[in-house]
Amino acid sequence: MNSYRPRFAIAGTGSGVGKTTLTIGIMRALGRKGLKVQGFKCGPDYIDPTYHSAVTGRASRNLDTWMVPHETMQEIFIRGSDSADVSVIEGVMGLYDGKNPLSNEGSTAHIAALLDCPIILVVNVQSMARSAAAVVMGFQKLDEGARIAGVIVNKCGSEGHYRIVKSAIEQECGIPVVGWLGRNEELDIPERHLGLIPAIERGELNPLFELAAQQVEATVDLDRILSFANDAPALALPVERLLASQRDSGPTIAVARDASFNFYYLENLEMLEHCGAKVIYFSPLAGETVPSDADGVYFGGGFPEEFAAKLADNIRLKDDLFTLAARGMPIYAECGGYMYLCRSIKDRSGQTYPMAGIIPAIVEMQPKLAALGYREVRAIQDSLLLPEDSRMRGHEFHYSTLTADNSDTYPYAYETTGLRGVKKEGYCSGNILAGYTHVHFASNPDAASRWVGICHEYRKKKRGIANGTGTARPETEA
Repeated sequence: MNSYRPRFAIAGTGSGVGKTTLTIGIMRALGRKGLKVQGFKCGPDYIDPTYHSAVTGRASRNLDTWMVPHETMQEIFIRGSDSADVSVIEGVMGLYDGKNPLSNEGSTAHIAALLDCPIILVVNVQSMARSAAAVVMGFQKLDEGARIAGVIVNKCGSEGHYRIVKSAIEQECGIPVVGWLGRNEELDIPERHLGLIPAIERGELNPLFELAAQQVEATVDLDRILSFANDAPALALPVERLLASQRDSGPTIAVARDASFNFYYLENLEMLEHCGAKVIYFSPLAGETVPSDADGVYFGGGFPEEFAAKLADNIRLKDDLFTLAARGMPIYAECGGYMYLCRSIKDRSGQTYPMAGIIPAIVEMQPKLAALGYREVRAIQDSLLLPEDSRMRGHEFHYSTLTADNSDTYPYAYETTGLRGVKKEGYCSGNILAGYTHVHFASNPDAASRWVGICHEYRKKKRGIANGTGTARPETEA
């Protein structure tokens, strides 16, 4: 694997300046040139990578410098960009926005610095002229080590407006302005609600992607941007730590994956495989149940409340899960999967739907965000992923609240630390682990190995060969 990776980051002065529109337009336009494009997204985001994957035909990956060690982030980038002609990294919020308001930690600027990556800064210049230069200059001066190679201006009123702001920025900042977009409502990205992902996967946004590419081809200097990308130096190959194989063969882990459960870090699944697990998929929405050869089940995040009626109708899956849980099958769930394992979900209209009933709690959707932000979790007790008192990192994002049937005896999984302090979160009882936090296995690689090992022990028990003794259970034999 060589370490030369043509690359550039698309950053913004803030959220809503048009980063995603330009990113997908540039990705599609580069693809139309015959280039293999690899997408990345800074920070813990599941929706924008779905755009990237649809546009490029390659699975987009998240880059984060708070959830995972710096060397691991670099490894994710180098592995993910292998065989691509160019990598395009979409930033998060503004260029310098991250975990800490007093430093670049976790920001697009931090990631770009660790990857020695040129930055294209996107600026909304609506109702601006010379002031646009002051905005760009401020971003230059805040961290003079940031490699802002070029600027793209968005929301221009006309080509004449573009030339005014271009001349001001280039004179005062010494940075080339390499393109512009006008005020075209047809280019606006739909609101990033959770139900958008199925629309992307069905191809319903392809006309938008094509329109964005056509506009980019008309008004953005792609050759200049590619020259920035090609000038990026080779990267030092990090010591392999993320995907080091630990077992030649192992258990089968069934992953719920469809429109209701689709929030997974690709690295989480890959790490399970490189610990020896065989990862297979099933669709609760399609009426499927846990595959017969499964030795563990993984329910990721998503939005089960949007499909609560169909999930409630899949009685076979709920019955099978209840039986498998009682037999000791390791079951792990996070956020939307956590909600599904509870007794019921009440949607925003007030309708209540019965769910799997494995966790003694009920869920109710709220009109506003109930939780958002990075989380560090500390295991309160031994679990599928962590021994007691060990830690992992991730993030939390949900509109629901959960109420335990009996909070006095409710076995919490984690103590979480975030901006609002410390609280208890999740559910942990025997072979069941669930929580609202979307954890990143790369923040503690032992977690993937531990879970695969527990599934492996369940597999041996299921087949009646634990410790070389016992008899097989016909009803659970794969």
